[in-house]
Amino acid sequence: MGSSETEPLLEMRGIVKQFPGVRALDGVDLDVRPGEVHCLLGQNGAGKSTLIKVLAGAHQPDQGEIVFAGEPVRLAGPTAAMRAGIATIYQELDLVDGLSVAENIFLGHEKATFGFTRRGDDERAARELLGRLGHAEIPPRREVGRLPAAGKQVVSMARALSHEARLLVMDEPSAALAHDEVDNLFRIIRELTAAGVAVVYISHRLEEIREIGDRVTVLKDGRAVAVGLPARTTPTGRIVSLMTGRDVEYVFPERPGPAPDDDRPEVLRVENLTLPGAFEDVSLTVRAGEIVGLAGLVGSGRSEILETVYGARRPARGRVLVDGRPVRPGDTGAAVRRGMGMAPEERKSQALLMNETVAGNVSVAGLSRYASFGWLSRRRELADVLDQIKALDIRPPDPGRPVATLSGGNQQKVVLARWLAGAAGLRLLILDEPTRGVDVGARAELYAVIRELAGRGIGVLLVSSEVPEVLGLADRVLVVREGRIVHTAGAGDLDEEAVLNMIMEGSAL
Repeated sequence: MGSSETEPLLEMRGIVKQFPGVRALDGVDLDVRPGEVHCLLGQNGAGKSTLIKVLAGAHQPDQGEIVFAGEPVRLAGPTAAMRAGIATIYQELDLVDGLSVAENIFLGHEKATFGFTRRGDDERAARELLGRLGHAEIPPRREVGRLPAAGKQVVSMARALSHEARLLVMDEPSAALAHDEVDNLFRIIRELTAAGVAVVYISHRLEEIREIGDRVTVLKDGRAVAVGLPARTTPTGRIVSLMTGRDVEYVFPERPGPAPDDDRPEVLRVENLTLPGAFEDVSLTVRAGEIVGLAGLVGSGRSEILETVYGARRPARGRVLVDGRPVRPGDTGAAVRRGMGMAPEERKSQALLMNETVAGNVSVAGLSRYASFGWLSRRRELADVLDQIKALDIRPPDPGRPVATLSGGNQQKVVLARWLAGAAGLRLLILDEPTRGVDVGARAELYAVIRELAGRGIGVLLVSSEVPEVLGLADRVLVVREGRIVHTAGAGDLDEEAVLNMIMEGSAL
């Protein structure tokens, strides 16, 4: 492991990365020593992914300097980063399932003679690398797609070692691993660091940081708010406090006092819903006019819960009831007919018809409402669209405008309008990341819209990566950790640090 006297292997100084409308990195510093595990912490959107993509050569910094092994470097692309000795293993492993283990390990730098690949040499070298990682049992000729998640991760690490990497960046490496597989991962990391390889380790799990990390850097809103804290001795409260300080103020509509339970009928009941590999035995309720928020990390199963409730995924067991009546599992059409609507996380690819007009997007879910004897009543359709444009204050108020030309906030309003247009039967609205990509001013408008919908008696079930958003918007909060609901409380009974601590540590502060 690294010591305080060791010269840094990597120095990132004043790294700035700007995207349209977003300053993702705002002068970030990071130093990593040979043989250490340097942990990178921060909430979703803090800048971690952008920073490691700069380090991997996938993004070019707008300002700042990278020094590696004592020399300034320009990482013009992933290949340049790999040649310099920097390898990145992303959470979504970039392996080719149809190729063999050996072919994946040496993809792009196969051993060749006179232009011909020496497959036998690749397989022997792959066997040696796998043995070095303690996994000599993985056959080099096996298709990668047939390996379990832990095996695929070992192949990714072997590929990094095949490039003689001196710095290994690991993005949420334990997310898909069982407990014993995590132990083996840590064994491999310790052997690599003992040989002088440096590791940048990204995880939301503080217990892992304590066990494997040497130092911690915390990112918040694109800035490094703490660099090089001792991983094992820095109090949890200190780390969580650094992660939760914010520059953006949230403006939420006033939350009405809770009505007695018997005055608010149950709109949604979920009983023991299970989707293997994502979540298990999830039960929850949403009452008419109630906003229920799910707080959890990316990969915790929170989005999969919403998708399964809506019928976009078919559960292995459990059931979903709307107004006390079961909804056929794995059938979005049945969910819609029973009064469910959903605004998914990726609205541009999953919800909006980007080449269509505002009117076309708003009315597409309910065209049957305007049909009579095979003819569409465009007059009734336009009247409903105009009503929603006015009610949700969609700007500009032009039903013929291409939806692709609207701002993120107005695009999200169009998605909501789709379920509200002529939809007196809407009972439950499911929202996954309702303000992602939306500017601060438009957020306040969307919060007011969501609260107003609840005021009409519509139940709302939402997920947000931003804990303050869940706490400020929801009436009741369910904390999701590793596929299970670990805590339920009124939003007013929780604060951001307590929720983050439950998400990351599994217990209240």
